[in-house]
Amino acid sequence: MPAPKLYADTHARFAGQLIGDVLFVCWLVAWIWIGHAVHDQTLELAGPGQQTADSATSLAGSLTDAGDALSGVPVVGDSVSSPFDQASSASQQLAEAGRAEVRAAERLAFWLGLSIAAIPILVVGTRYLPGRIRYVREATAGQRFIDSEADLDLFALRAVTHQPMHVLARVTDDPVGALRTDDREVIARLAELQLRAHGLRSTTVRPTGVRA
Repeated sequence: MPAPKLYADTHARFAGQLIGDVLFVCWLVAWIWIGHAVHDQTLELAGPGQQTADSATSLAGSLTDAGDALSGVPVVGDSVSSPFDQASSASQQLAEAGRAEVRAAERLAFWLGLSIAAIPILVVGTRYLPGRIRYVREATAGQRFIDSEADLDLFALRAVTHQPMHVLARVTDDPVGALRTDDREVIARLAELQLRAHGLRSTTVRPTGVRA
């Protein structure tokens, strides 16, 4: 299986493709960085909730210890420790509320950061990538058919069926007749048109050029 042909052989198209790929990668990296920055900034909203959860958990532990210590007092131990147990339960509820706030902030940070990065990437990617993928597919397939002079007949035939009439007229007044009579010079020129459309060059035949 031939290696994928990522770039054109012609200098101008190669430069355009390379610049386009570099710009797309820069766009990709930039928005990933922005999304990551937004994620980190949004995650700071979890700070107060985390502090509340830690403080309330610590307070609940202290109140529980105090209640356990007072529960050992004879006669009045249970009644004295009861308020501490209730306060400890309230502190635990406050800690859980703080942890819920942290989880909400983490979800918000994840989805907001992902959305900020993904939307611009998808907008540009859905416009840019299909054309690049189509070129790679067609150029890779076309590269397999330029190993010999006879293969140029295929590109010449495709030129006749795909190129605009005014472009064909710059090569010859009778492209179909050139194919029928096996006019190698005209066939080479027609093949050059189609090869150029794919960003390819023949390594076996040097066309003489297209009429102005």
